[in-house]
Amino acid sequence: MAMGKPSTFQLVELGPGRGTLTEDILRVFKQLASVLSKCDVSVHLVEVSPKLSEIQAVMLTGGKVQPSPEDESAYMKGISKTGIPIFWYRDIQDVPPGYSFYLAHEFFDALPIHKFQRTEKGWREVLVDIDPEVPDQLRFVLSPSRTPATQNFIQPEETRDHVEVCPEAGVIVQRLASRIEKDGGAALVADYGHDGTKTDTFRGFRNHKLHDVLSAPGTADLTADVDFSYLRKMAQGKTATLGPIKQREFLKNMGIDLRLQVLLQNSGDTATREQLLHSYDMLMNPEKMGDCFNFFALLPHHRLVHPDKKDKSESKSPLPPVAGFNELLLK
Repeated sequence: MAMGKPSTFQLVELGPGRGTLTEDILRVFKQLASVLSKCDVSVHLVEVSPKLSEIQAVMLTGGKVQPSPEDESAYMKGISKTGIPIFWYRDIQDVPPGYSFYLAHEFFDALPIHKFQRTEKGWREVLVDIDPEVPDQLRFVLSPSRTPATQNFIQPEETRDHVEVCPEAGVIVQRLASRIEKDGGAALVADYGHDGTKTDTFRGFRNHKLHDVLSAPGTADLTADVDFSYLRKMAQGKTATLGPIKQREFLKNMGIDLRLQVLLQNSGDTATREQLLHSYDMLMNPEKMGDCFNFFALLPHHRLVHPDKKDKSESKSPLPPVAGFNELLLK
């Protein structure tokens, strides 16, 4: 609405997991029918896993999908239970250009990283090697000399002694920024991360427990915190960037407190109320998800600054606040 209700828009999700977030959004779109009635909405999912795309198809369309012809950029298409067309792609570049809102929720933290260590001889890359002492065991080693990655990915102004860089994340942000600059829209990134302050965050999880990243490769989820300062740099000024801000601030700005009150008033039984309060605590408590999860956005510059801001004489109507990133003021 703040963008002036474009007549067409694409909702693009990167790495949609099981399709739960898109499903929730489509449910809200249904409730916003009056706002979206004259709008041509389509959903575009960027998913490389055949298994997950099947799960998404069941969740979003009830399994009513068909493979696309070879000459089309999407590999599968269907219609959501609420009547909105959905397309699946293997790469962000396959998504057709056009006015789009991009979502990346726990997407960037799963992309591969390079690790670097500062030494007396300069930067060295952390590599994986076979341990000569222990059969079938992997170990970390430092590269004996500079590698192409050390030359390309360390920023000259870097002050940390240990750095993780995800070039693939940089490339994707460049693409998003270019698309938003050209066609309009916005991107919202939600992930574990920091603003260029953390060092060694690479870890493995197996059955929700920490797991040594080098033991039994392929059996655990590997993750590294997203360096939002690097994403900001990679947008190269093509778009404005907002954040990262902590999840508890973002949700507060989105009106989670009001939402909780309404849900509590409408819930009849104690068990539901307890579940709601427990979920709220999980999301908002700084010790839980409140502080470790962050939100970061890419927006066209004109969304934050009037294009003709030099002309101060006329009173310009103030730009609408950006949901989630500006404090929620209730009249």
